[in-house]
Amino acid sequence: MLEKDKHSAEEIDETNGEETQRSHFLYEAIEDDQRSGRFDGRVHTRFPPEPNGYLHIGHSRAIWLDFGMAEDFGGKCNLRFDDTNPAKEEQEYIDAITEDVRWLGYDWEDRLFFASDYFDQLYDWAVQLIKAGKAYVDHLSQDEIREYRGTLTEPGKDSPYRNRSVEENLELFEKMKNGDFAEGECVLRAKIDMKSGNINMRDPVMYRIIHAPHPRTGDKWCIYPMYDYAHGQSDSIEGVTHSLCSMEYEDHRPLYDWFLDELGIYHPRQIEFARLNLTYTIMSKRLLLRLVREGLVRGWDDPRMPTLRGMRRRGYPAAAIRAFNEALGVGKRPTMVEIEMLEYFVRQDLNKHAPRVMGVLNPLRVVIENYPEDQVEEMDAVNNPEDPDAGMRKVPFSNVIYIERDDFMEDPPKKFYRLAPGREVRLRYAYFLTCNDVVKDDNGEVIELRCTIDPATRGGDAPDGRKVKSTLHWVSARHALEAEVRLYNHLFTTPNPAATEEGQEFTDLINPDSIEVLPTCYIEPSVQGADAGSIYQFERLGYFCLDPDSTTDKLVFNRAVTLRDDWAKMQKKKG
Repeated sequence: MLEKDKHSAEEIDETNGEETQRSHFLYEAIEDDQRSGRFDGRVHTRFPPEPNGYLHIGHSRAIWLDFGMAEDFGGKCNLRFDDTNPAKEEQEYIDAITEDVRWLGYDWEDRLFFASDYFDQLYDWAVQLIKAGKAYVDHLSQDEIREYRGTLTEPGKDSPYRNRSVEENLELFEKMKNGDFAEGECVLRAKIDMKSGNINMRDPVMYRIIHAPHPRTGDKWCIYPMYDYAHGQSDSIEGVTHSLCSMEYEDHRPLYDWFLDELGIYHPRQIEFARLNLTYTIMSKRLLLRLVREGLVRGWDDPRMPTLRGMRRRGYPAAAIRAFNEALGVGKRPTMVEIEMLEYFVRQDLNKHAPRVMGVLNPLRVVIENYPEDQVEEMDAVNNPEDPDAGMRKVPFSNVIYIERDDFMEDPPKKFYRLAPGREVRLRYAYFLTCNDVVKDDNGEVIELRCTIDPATRGGDAPDGRKVKSTLHWVSARHALEAEVRLYNHLFTTPNPAATEEGQEFTDLINPDSIEVLPTCYIEPSVQGADAGSIYQFERLGYFCLDPDSTTDKLVFNRAVTLRDDWAKMQKKKG
């Protein structure tokens, strides 16, 4: 059962998203080690991703912990790729992971390592265990190994190959290394205890055969170590003090310790923490890969994906993701956090840093009949009221503008305060505007408004003191840049898409309305020449990020988040 996040909007507001990580148990564990003199006061962590996919928001917690703990204690953190399965790993993933970690704001300096750097040493240690009678070559098939391992309630039984002599095991392991066996024909297993209550200790596989070239070692090896064997020894080689792992590795810790103790080498400490789960999201790289390969999303960087690459393309700032993790802290119980909480931190960051512009997503043409056709004025607009150093910009105004279609109603209800026939509103930074006439097409759809302005209200209030109840954003039709805008909703229709019912695929839960494309929108010209990834607040509409699909002829924007704070409202409803 997943524990719900307990942070309230008020708690986050009080700390401004800066809750310290010093309150959690990992920090306390490292402090205890420092007080006791363990590791001579050093703190050295590592982030060990497998290069078989792109990093997602769940990985951001591990990155924040690994690099953050090292930083807080004046230590070091390595970036080490667990590249032990060449059949599933690609250089594309290595490049993407290094870029994403840097984007989050972390630096491993000169400590970029690969498990493949240690293949020779890992092989020698495997030989050492064979000579000590602690490892053997097993010819059982994968299915037979699974059958012999037993269950959670039944002990395993010994393989018929378990008691081979040291000499025979050494000879067979050498043949494995030399490529004399086919894939799956045999493996190297640790000899521990087939009756152990911990299934991970029932003679786990150390090496398997994979006849595939490795991106870094080429054809040198056709046997590759399992993660459980390579992990602890790699930590030992690098002098890691604290190996921070997610909770699924808690049952693997005795094996981590066993290898290090049997080899008699330097012994780091493994500590586990709970993984991060978000509503309306999946965190399995295997399932995310299916979404990509089956064309259900546009790629790993699709803005609907929980990948860091997708979130960056959507417009989520790295600082917001870090603040999100800091506010959550870390525990040992798995949590299901509302995705609206992440959006809250995105909104908080962008509110402070995103420049404001005006854009119209569903345009309605407005002709200002008392404004000269050949006249253009430049109105002074505030770039960001939250940033006193953001300055001002000029916004062109002409006799034809676009407003949002939703900002006009021909027959408005009582509480509709925006534009209607005979009604006056304020145009942001410009004039008071009155609608005088409505132009319709043959189907009765409104296609144009005929209006007038009050010249005396330029950039301010009416001299006679009259007030209006609504202020509308707009863009000058003559100067506007055409844009496609992509609006995103949850990728899945249910908060926990991983919990499928019998006979149901997680793909059955994909939201058919997860993306809405608005093909013809208009944006003020100040965004001309902006780089892909530039983020703006479209006034009254939300935060939008300029997409790499943009061309010189047409811009493309992704909506990052709306202006509406759904998470704070959800917390208040919970009381």
